[in-house]
Amino acid sequence: MKALVLAGGTGTRLRPLTHSSAKQLVPIANRPVLFHVLRDVADADIKEVGVVVGGTADEIRAAVAADDSVNLDITYIPQGEPLGLAHAVLTARDFLGDDDFVMYLGDNYLRGGITDLVADFRRARPAAQLLLAREDDPAGFGVAELDAAGRVRGLEEKPAAPKGDHVVVGVYVFTPAVHEAVRAIVPSWRGELEITHALQWLIDQGADVRSTTHAGYWKDTGNVADLLDANRVALESVEPLVAGDVDAATELVGRVRIAAGAVVRGSRIVGPVVVGADTVITGCRVGPYTAIAERCHVEDSEIESSIVLPGSSITGVGRIEASLIGRHVEVTPAAPATHRLVLGDHCKVQLSP
Repeated sequence: MKALVLAGGTGTRLRPLTHSSAKQLVPIANRPVLFHVLRDVADADIKEVGVVVGGTADEIRAAVAADDSVNLDITYIPQGEPLGLAHAVLTARDFLGDDDFVMYLGDNYLRGGITDLVADFRRARPAAQLLLAREDDPAGFGVAELDAAGRVRGLEEKPAAPKGDHVVVGVYVFTPAVHEAVRAIVPSWRGELEITHALQWLIDQGADVRSTTHAGYWKDTGNVADLLDANRVALESVEPLVAGDVDAATELVGRVRIAAGAVVRGSRIVGPVVVGADTVITGCRVGPYTAIAERCHVEDSEIESSIVLPGSSITGVGRIEASLIGRHVEVTPAAPATHRLVLGDHCKVQLSP
């Protein structure tokens, strides 16, 4: 079995952050979302992985090459334009050959991984096995209609009146039967080849399409709120470790992980919190649910429930909460009753009155 990981999207909902960076490399608990996906693939005992890439291909290649924990046989598959999930399958046809494969969206975060899904598929080997999750408000998702045995009888994309509460998570397992399906369908109103249409084609042809319901946490990390929520969940399982230099005037409470090379002075850190290598924290209150990446500088500030990307500095700021701070950002206090802003396109800013 192979894996096909999709990392070619543009990340419009995370702009302006993704104007200059791949959305799949935004970190959760100081590890890129893509690396959580690759770990799940490895845990399912899959070694050959095709990564579909677009305009951020060089950045993704460099990040994967620089991380020793990624021990997989990876082939990069260029996709000229992101024209739908079924189009990604067409693009990867030569890599996939006639092997069964998992298709996994590279910006999804699953707690518990995909081993149960892959095991269910291997036992019965249907034409397709979908990972589903139950949602209280399924109308904003792809919704699967199931029979009593858990087989998929129909799929609807964001229906006004959902026929159930099982929504499609961004992980699928296919036999080579899917290749005929993706060739048979036509673009949707969005101009894309939809994988839900290919699955519906299989169902209409009488193919066996089954499902596995994911009981754990799942999040599509395509916007800031969901990314921060996934970060919170990932941090709940962090193992405490102090490998950096922490002075006696610092108080560490709960699950706190300080990487080698980090320096912490006169601060209070309440976990769960992770601090990256070569980051310096002085006179701060940090956490809970905060991930500060490598090479950051945080001084005389308070930050909670936030993600700070590499190389950024925060100095003299009273309180930051529920924020996503990009790479090489400088945050400093303004003069009283004034705001001095330099903002890129599509920014969203909240200011005190």
